[in-house]
Amino acid sequence: MSVRRAPDASSLRADLVLAVALALIGCVMVALSAMTGLQFADVPIWAPLLAAVLLPAPLVLRRVHPLPVSIAQIAIYIVAGEAAVLELYASQVSLFMGFYSIGAWDADRRRAFWSRLVIVIAMAVWLASSAVRGFFDPETGERGVSAFFAFLIIQIVINAAYFGAGWVFGDRAWRSAVEREALDAAHAEIQAQQDRLAEQAVSLERLRIARELHDVVAHHVSAMGVQAGAARRVLDRDPVKAADALRHVEQSARDAIGELRSLVVTLRSEDDGTSAAPELDALPALVESARESGQRIELQSIGTPRPVTSMVGLTVYRIVQEALTNSRKHAGPVARVDVRLRYLDDEIEVEVTDDGRGGAAGTHGAGAGLMGMRERIAALGGSLEVGPRSRGGWLVRARVPSPGPVRADEATPALADEASASAGDPAATASTETPASAAPADAPTGADASAR
Repeated sequence: MSVRRAPDASSLRADLVLAVALALIGCVMVALSAMTGLQFADVPIWAPLLAAVLLPAPLVLRRVHPLPVSIAQIAIYIVAGEAAVLELYASQVSLFMGFYSIGAWDADRRRAFWSRLVIVIAMAVWLASSAVRGFFDPETGERGVSAFFAFLIIQIVINAAYFGAGWVFGDRAWRSAVEREALDAAHAEIQAQQDRLAEQAVSLERLRIARELHDVVAHHVSAMGVQAGAARRVLDRDPVKAADALRHVEQSARDAIGELRSLVVTLRSEDDGTSAAPELDALPALVESARESGQRIELQSIGTPRPVTSMVGLTVYRIVQEALTNSRKHAGPVARVDVRLRYLDDEIEVEVTDDGRGGAAGTHGAGAGLMGMRERIAALGGSLEVGPRSRGGWLVRARVPSPGPVRADEATPALADEASASAGDPAATASTETPASAAPADAPTGADASAR
């Protein structure tokens, strides 16, 4: 059986305010009615004032115990009516709220139906008995039978409208609350599934990266072991060859570090590995492609352009690509997007902003896209700022260190020495295979670029 959530503290406070307000209004109505002389002329004034306070008082618990509250109100209403101390204005609202609360809050829907039916019948019987007694009142003859029946029909219509509306709106409030809670539960389940899928995606990506890292580490560490062994064997009789072998160990270590850092970025790339990864010079084509899809984009380059490493170029390109994708999805079709590329002293800063409607929390890439940005930036030791702007829209700002690319002449002497030494020493011959098979990540060869 469907049930709605129990009322919270704020709802109970609202019911307390409602009961106090109706009590105050009822007392004001009693005072005004007494001043007119049409009511309460033959009773002490404290009696209708007490009835005006007692009738709405049970509404404090109308959400917690709706049926007892309505029964108590019906009893107070009938007693006050029989004693001729019932004011006829705020009391109707109080009675309506109690009857409405049965349909809106009683968890036992069968009990809610039958209890309301009994209340309607009981009130109808009481009103009918009052009408019969009023028909034989001497004043009825003075006013005329037609006037009596006109007043009776008015009472029937008013009570039918009150109780009918309380019944219909109470049931509708119950159904709306149950449907809303079912939607909230479904949304929570979907959110939990999305979180699990995101965790699974991260785990799979980590496994993939771990496999690639294993290959890189195994290759370079094994080469370093061979070179270190060769250096140990010739250290006493040929220090020059030993120094060459140690230089190869150093170069292999640097190559391993470069590949380990670049793999974190390249393994997340959407390329299929058959072409070179995009870099900074591909940004104008990316912006132009976004313009052709309907976005309003301006690209600015600030500072003196300089060469950057492949890792930095790929990271900046992917950050801009993800930011433009999020702006297209969340900022709206008429939003203006500004892309700024700044060449700082020792950093590259890229900033993508829009003036669209996507400034609310939780939008603009709250899932894998933002996670990918952070992982790319963290791999290069940079910083990332993502969030809504104070004047509206969305901001993505990333800074990454931008050391110049590794020059080919820095590695050439070591390779030349290694080639000359390989003819005389088997260990050195084995060590020469390492730099040729794994070029530095900052200066990729054609084979390395196609592998990424």
